[in-house]
Amino acid sequence: MSTYGSFPGTRPRRLRSTPVMRRMVAETRLHPADLILPAFVREGVSEPVPIAAMPGVVQHTRDTLKKAAAEAVEAGVSGIMLFGVPEDGKKDAAGTAGTDPDGILQVALRDVRAEVGDELLVMSDLCLDEFTDHGHCGVLDAQGRVDNDATLERYAEMAQVQADAGAHVVGPSGMMDGQVGVVRDALDQIGREDVAILAYTVKYASAFYGPFREAVGSSLKGDRKTYQQDAANVRDAMRELALDLEEGADMVMVKPAGPYLDILSKVAEAADVPVAAYQISGEYSMIEAAAEKGWIDRDRAILEALTGIKRAGARNILTYWATEVARTLR
Repeated sequence: MSTYGSFPGTRPRRLRSTPVMRRMVAETRLHPADLILPAFVREGVSEPVPIAAMPGVVQHTRDTLKKAAAEAVEAGVSGIMLFGVPEDGKKDAAGTAGTDPDGILQVALRDVRAEVGDELLVMSDLCLDEFTDHGHCGVLDAQGRVDNDATLERYAEMAQVQADAGAHVVGPSGMMDGQVGVVRDALDQIGREDVAILAYTVKYASAFYGPFREAVGSSLKGDRKTYQQDAANVRDAMRELALDLEEGADMVMVKPAGPYLDILSKVAEAADVPVAAYQISGEYSMIEAAAEKGWIDRDRAILEALTGIKRAGARNILTYWATEVARTLR
């Protein structure tokens, strides 16, 4: 037993003694405004389609997407990132449904802007993978490889139709070299200097994307390792950051979030623009599956995972729990 003046003289536990004390001295705080809701909209369905690998997440109808956007506004969420799922038979090698002004993604953008106006940042995934019959993020050359520069031409067109449809923010996510610069130029050419770019700057070829493939009805065979980043590499991520900033990115993103908190921290230290992180489908599904088994406390695990992402340096977090967590925080 210690006596007066003896060890321990310093007791950090005093600052952990009650919930109010812990709240007062907390160094990291989540806020509804930190959150962005990724959402899927499927063409030609009359009811939301549950995603089996992502319990609680659905492919929305146009009407239920508008409702989800309105709920996000009410909860204080800052943005909604839209992904379009075209009808069967509308995919082709060039992903033309992705640049059709009447394609599902552009229709959904118009729907959501009409519903929420400027109360929610309406963001659009700028990539071809949902719309190509081969499932890759770009067009293929004669050898079946993703053709970087031909894909950039498609991204330029995609940026313009998304801006015309009402996107406040476009998110080029295909990891093509030069994509941010091409998208910025394409937007400026049509007088849309106001549309911001959230660059998928650091996007690793991750095993944690698995459930997302179901969510977007992916046709992918093989992998994307020739254009997404290698999980072993750090310098590569920082090189991508420098390039995206030079090309005019307004915000940058690290994806996935949880397995790459070290990368997120480095990016946040180096970037002079807001940094986002995407808590991806596999991260979501692992917590939901473990909670369903009774192995973890679901609500505590969700908040702990999101707090870790914020603590590592994310200004904003894309998470499928955005609306739920925002309500809890409020």
